[in-house]
Amino acid sequence: MTDQPKKPDRQSDMARKIGSKSTRKLKAKRLAGQKTWFGLGMMGLVGWSIILPTLIGLLVGIWIDSTTESRYAWTLMLMVAGLAIGCLNVWYWLNKEAREIRKDEEDEETEDSDTDKEEQDE
Repeated sequence: MTDQPKKPDRQSDMARKIGSKSTRKLKAKRLAGQKTWFGLGMMGLVGWSIILPTLIGLLVGIWIDSTTESRYAWTLMLMVAGLAIGCLNVWYWLNKEAREIRKDEEDEETEDSDTDKEEQDE
């Protein structure tokens, strides 16, 4: 009985490669439907994130203008402030989602390159 290193079993390597490729394909199919709903949901998020602060600013501005006498148009100023807050909120959420998407893509590329390296080693 000599202590020679065992050669890797070709069947187990092939099964592992097939398993990883089928897992990637299943994930891609599953995410294809989610991307559509994700896009529609993101449009809703963007819309509400801009409209809600704008409307709040508008309503508060109307209330201030109706209860006090001022030479400033609070309605216009608070509407613009609400719009700016909404746009900043959307910018924050879209950047966050973009970072997560990039991270997922980088993780997939890392997995793919690891699989390719293992295939070349054989």
